[in-house]
Amino acid sequence: MKLKGVWVVTAGLTFLICLPGWSQARRKIIIDQDGAGPGGTDQQSILLLIQSPETEVLGITLVTGDQWLKAETAHTLRMLELIGRIDIPVVPGAEYPLVRRQQETELDEQRYGEFAWLGAWTPRFYHPPEQLGDMPEGIPTTKPYDDDAAHFLIRTVHKFPHDVTIYEGGPMTNLALAISLDPQFVTLAKELVFMGGSLDPQTSDPEFTNTPRREFNLWFDPEAAHIVLRAPWKKIVCTPVDVSVKTRLSADLIDQIKAGTSAAARYVGRYTQLHGEYNYLWDELAAAAWLDPGLITKKETRYMDVDLGRGAEYGNTLTWTDRDKPRLTLQPVEIQLDLDVAKFYKLFVDLLRAPTPPKAALPTGHSNPAGS
Repeated sequence: MKLKGVWVVTAGLTFLICLPGWSQARRKIIIDQDGAGPGGTDQQSILLLIQSPETEVLGITLVTGDQWLKAETAHTLRMLELIGRIDIPVVPGAEYPLVRRQQETELDEQRYGEFAWLGAWTPRFYHPPEQLGDMPEGIPTTKPYDDDAAHFLIRTVHKFPHDVTIYEGGPMTNLALAISLDPQFVTLAKELVFMGGSLDPQTSDPEFTNTPRREFNLWFDPEAAHIVLRAPWKKIVCTPVDVSVKTRLSADLIDQIKAGTSAAARYVGRYTQLHGEYNYLWDELAAAAWLDPGLITKKETRYMDVDLGRGAEYGNTLTWTDRDKPRLTLQPVEIQLDLDVAKFYKLFVDLLRAPTPPKAALPTGHSNPAGS
């Protein structure tokens, strides 16, 4: 049974008050994310999962996507410092996709037209992978976990067999590497929950009007997504573009969060910025819907893969029903298509304004600031 309760702060201490009959066992999760920052969808989804009293975040594994790996690692470490949760391991993973490369992608743009979002390769934000770029929140003093993401993922599901949810908010490179290293990784995980894929989003966003099946997380590393989506997970849940574009991060939502006094609220209020018309809550919805599946009002099961043909459709989302799917092995995917927007916004604001859940004991191998 899920843990449900409220955090209470008194005399400088934080307590979780659970009502009678509610289990105190938290839901274990690893967050695999392209943790661009400061603020924004990547960091806010991490915050939602940390802020929930129902979850035990076993670690945050990082992969190049929206930013380069080194910058994402620094932003994530610094965010955890600011909210007082340096007990959570931060584990760097893949710096590059399995096959796709920047130069080849630039050639594809000359053949097929410009891509609206290239993540770390986007020209107006580009900096070399070994540089951090802007760090307005400050340079972290903590260090990442002494491990790599794929091995951390494998070791963790072996330690807690059939009990760990894998939350994927970025490209799937780390997961594909874990599967390639240990086929048991998938069978020992509880489930895969991911933001990614696109079917037929109803939006005027230029990123999708001409290419409705192109979604960055799957597109950036198509080969990795192909490996992951065909692996025999017990359950796969997908938050696609189709439902993400029904959300907006508005100035009003940010103001509601700013009214809170929690460390998470202060972080979001200071570092999250609105950028134009299309401020979707991409990864936050995937995280929130895992915390409360009742947010989703419409879903369907399809079979999903990624186009690996090296043409204009390379990296596009492919889906089938049970009637027309290919004979090759595919896995059923629960695809979310609609939501209770008001209920989602309330959970989003409430969690970010809640007191930070207490720290866990520091795991072996996790670096702490000198003298702390």
